[in-house]
Amino acid sequence: MKKLLFTVLLAAFILPYAASQGKLTVGQKAPEWVFPDSDKKDFTMDSWPGKVLQINYVDPDESDLNDAFNDAVNKATDVDKLINQDYFKGFGIVDCKSTWKPDGLVRSIAGKKAKKYDTTILFDYKGKLQTNWGMPEDSYTVVILDKNRIVRGVYEGKIADADIPPIIDMIIQLTKE
Repeated sequence: MKKLLFTVLLAAFILPYAASQGKLTVGQKAPEWVFPDSDKKDFTMDSWPGKVLQINYVDPDESDLNDAFNDAVNKATDVDKLINQDYFKGFGIVDCKSTWKPDGLVRSIAGKKAKKYDTTILFDYKGKLQTNWGMPEDSYTVVILDKNRIVRGVYEGKIADADIPPIIDMIIQLTKE
């Protein structure tokens, strides 16, 4: 009986901790990944050494959800020159597992976004970041990583207009470190 009680108590403490290990959290070093672009060229976070990364992990069905945020980042980078492009890279990773859309249509949608934002779009065909980073399905998540790949921000769903300036300020500061 004591063994059973001990096992139950141990499981009660260990299982929640083990389940949370896949969830990306602020302050944690982001686990590495490898994803292809539409030309089947593989990329990793090390493809952009020394740069702060803004990673948009996107279900294609939600691809327009954070356009206001991305437009503001582009303005801060390209127009206002507040974000130094030498130390910053924003890009998308398409969560192909979360959509009903065929891969060809997904690549077409991604191509339009890549042109609009002059960026790289990668494809997570098997939902690896759902498992490895705890990214939600059927959603849009923005992850900000510093130059050392430490998570500085995780924003699930639509980023509120009021939250956009502080996130951009954080990116500006990280590019200066």
